[in-house]
Amino acid sequence: MEAKSIGSTIAKLRKKSGMTQQTLAQKLDVSDKAVSKWENGQGYPDITIFPRLSALFGVSVDYLMLGEKKQIAIAGNILLDIVKNIDTYPQVGMMAKVSDISYAVGGCVPNTAINLTKIDKSIPISTFGKIGTDEYGRYILSQLQGNGIDASGIIMSPEVPTSFSDVMSMPSGERTFFHKKGANAEFSPEDINLDSINCDIFHIGYILLLDKFDEDDAEYGTVMAKFLKSVQERGIKTSIDVVSDSTADYGKKIIPVLKYCNYAIMNEIECCTAWKLDAYTPDGKLNYKNVELAMRNMVDAGVKDKVIIHSKKVSFALDARTSEFTVVPSLKVPKDEIKGSVGAGDAFCAGCLYGLYNDFSDKQLLEFASAAAACNLFATNSVDGMKSKAEILNIEEKYGRLSL
Repeated sequence: MEAKSIGSTIAKLRKKSGMTQQTLAQKLDVSDKAVSKWENGQGYPDITIFPRLSALFGVSVDYLMLGEKKQIAIAGNILLDIVKNIDTYPQVGMMAKVSDISYAVGGCVPNTAINLTKIDKSIPISTFGKIGTDEYGRYILSQLQGNGIDASGIIMSPEVPTSFSDVMSMPSGERTFFHKKGANAEFSPEDINLDSINCDIFHIGYILLLDKFDEDDAEYGTVMAKFLKSVQERGIKTSIDVVSDSTADYGKKIIPVLKYCNYAIMNEIECCTAWKLDAYTPDGKLNYKNVELAMRNMVDAGVKDKVIIHSKKVSFALDARTSEFTVVPSLKVPKDEIKGSVGAGDAFCAGCLYGLYNDFSDKQLLEFASAAAACNLFATNSVDGMKSKAEILNIEEKYGRLSL
């Protein structure tokens, strides 16, 4: 064990938790001089103290001993969900009553980043995107920073407002979204200083909702493809997510990007539509053959490591190197316990990134990610339902899984 590295880690976690050296010393029943020596690299705690530090800071003993890990970077859409609970969705020209209004973070960046830190706050997470210098933007920053997430890569624009969605939520849990693109439409590769990034995985979403990245490029097909190539050239693994947009040309915007992806994570509709395949049969059943065909097409188009697809009842993984195809059914959560589903895809994605970061097998990854997505169902917004890794692992025992 290296005393200097351990001391630096303890100091960082202590400050992040808002403790003084004296407060930490009191909690551990040691002197504040002992804590000072640890943090200055003049020694390290007795081995019996490491489990207490682990429980106090909510990190693993390995993290305390081995020091800071590399980051997961999350880039892309940032927005505020203004959730309005309504009694019914009205027909054109009719009125519905709003019972209450609340704010919630939305978009790939805050949803995925906050969910990841709830799963395991020992993973350093950095974020990149663009917001306005307005109330909505300040709220989002406060939520990221309050969860210990590095938001220094988020640009604040005085010219454009923070992107937002009016979310009309009905008692059934179904939701309708009215979206204002705002600052997301201005976010571009020029807003990211790649030389400053130190991460294992760079995840960006959503393709089809990042105007500057979705623009055509004569050489690479899209600006996103060119950008991800530059990320991979720095030895960083890349990951993408997609948004469902009934008006978009999926193939044109997604397929060129796949050549520069290590991981492609999306839902069954987005995956199949890119290849003009139907995700569902005429009688409404998931078309497993078409989903697998679309995933194999993605590997043929250049995805280097894994294609991961989620749907309501089942999730899939295809290993690009071995061609192994894995299918895992979703958890069997009773309908009366479901409070909402907004952000379930980002919760699944956070579970995937955690599994990829920790070298889970494909089966373990899908089981973990689908359980993380199930956690999302227990809250009305996109992040409050997420649990710690240990709690997520226990959920499957409680609910079991659907039959394939």
